[in-house]
Amino acid sequence: MCLPPSSRLYLPGALLSSNGIAVVLPLLAIMLAGYTTGKLQLLPGYSSKAISRFVFLLAMPALIFVSLADVPLHEFFNWPYLAALGGGMLVIFVGSITVATFVFKENQAARSLHALTAMFSSTAYIGLPLILAVFGDAGLVPGIIGAVITGSVFMPLAIILAEIDNGRDSRRVVTTTVLAVIKNPLLIATVAGLVTSASGISLAAPIVSVLELLGSAFIPCALFAAGLFISGCSLAGEMPEIWWLVLVKLLLHPLVTWWLAVYVLELDGILPLIAILQAALPSGVPVFVIAQQYGCFVSRSSAVIALSTALSVLTLPLVLFLIL
Repeated sequence: MCLPPSSRLYLPGALLSSNGIAVVLPLLAIMLAGYTTGKLQLLPGYSSKAISRFVFLLAMPALIFVSLADVPLHEFFNWPYLAALGGGMLVIFVGSITVATFVFKENQAARSLHALTAMFSSTAYIGLPLILAVFGDAGLVPGIIGAVITGSVFMPLAIILAEIDNGRDSRRVVTTTVLAVIKNPLLIATVAGLVTSASGISLAAPIVSVLELLGSAFIPCALFAAGLFISGCSLAGEMPEIWWLVLVKLLLHPLVTWWLAVYVLELDGILPLIAILQAALPSGVPVFVIAQQYGCFVSRSSAVIALSTALSVLTLPLVLFLIL
């Protein structure tokens, strides 16, 4: 996965490996804490869903809004970069839906969540810290763009497919779907953040403090809820699909993005590096949060998140070594 000399940065391999491991290991530790808590039955059985709902309704929207409110809009619209990053996601999403349909024989809601699990990178709490550690402040906006694309394009697409599958009255499917998407707190936060940025309005310091406090709860609460849920799961008969999704996320997704970024769109500087690194991230916890909201694909999504995150301790330093 080598890049042209003009796009390469030369940083010590030991530093890259330590950065990758240092970012991932604490996240695994939090997930393990949730798993252990569940196994020891220290919390009621409904705790995972309650924590996940807090993340979905408050913590994640606060993080999205406060992150986007200060980002200049013109920095978002680098179309070749958007095409490389979004194109890789689209290829994996469509390909995964096809595999889920003909190989794993999923229903429509499960197909959409299967595809979301395959392409939804853990940008917010693994990708951004790692990108900032390697590229500094220059990587902030390209890193946030990855989270925005998944949150404002592919997450709504998966929600639409899930809502259509849940619609009992076909005459009301369209209305139900549109209302569900419009009321989605993640989309509301995305639009509100972009509007705030475009308007030039500066948020009052107390408001920013409250939003940052809520947003800071996203990482530990989402990971703890995922580990707590996994502790009560039986994955018998589901491992082939789980391992397939881990392979897609950690290998096929970065390979497709590498081809698009380097050979099709010919990105320069750090942009191809950041696009490839984001594609190589493990599957993101928001997938589990969405799955739990719809009561579908929950055990498989949580297992893919756990396995891909654990394996990323090895794969992310390797990707950094190959591309830098």
